[in-house]
Amino acid sequence: MVALVTSILVTALMAWGIMWYAKRRPVGTPVTWGEAAIGASYVFFLAFLAYGIVPHQWLTLAENELSWRADRIVHGPGEILKPKSANGWLPFDITYRTISDSIAGAFYLVFFGGQIWMWVAWQNRNKSKGDAQAVVKSTYGRPLIKQG
Repeated sequence: MVALVTSILVTALMAWGIMWYAKRRPVGTPVTWGEAAIGASYVFFLAFLAYGIVPHQWLTLAENELSWRADRIVHGPGEILKPKSANGWLPFDITYRTISDSIAGAFYLVFFGGQIWMWVAWQNRNKSKGDAQAVVKSTYGRPLIKQG
């Protein structure tokens, strides 16, 4: 449990670090070779944590400490998830391993969505909402677009 929580916290802190740096870095500033190497290593380690370590720690926790194995069948609350093999109405068995694998898949979906969000936030940094609403003016200061 400690390893899972630690890996999630380190991943979240590293992602926060990217967003913190995005606010400080001016758009259009040239990137040096050293900055590119450090940035690539940082992002690679973050992806390694998010897509490798965190799901692995979850699956290890579920398999070992929680005993969510393939031989344990979910009977659910009441009779809702009781399978036909146990005289229920559900036509298939749901095992605890299926649930733990689904949670690991949810980790991947959340991390991928967060990665896309961070790409968009990085590309749109330092853009104010007023830039899209800017009115083109002539050299005399008059608007060139008819105002409604």
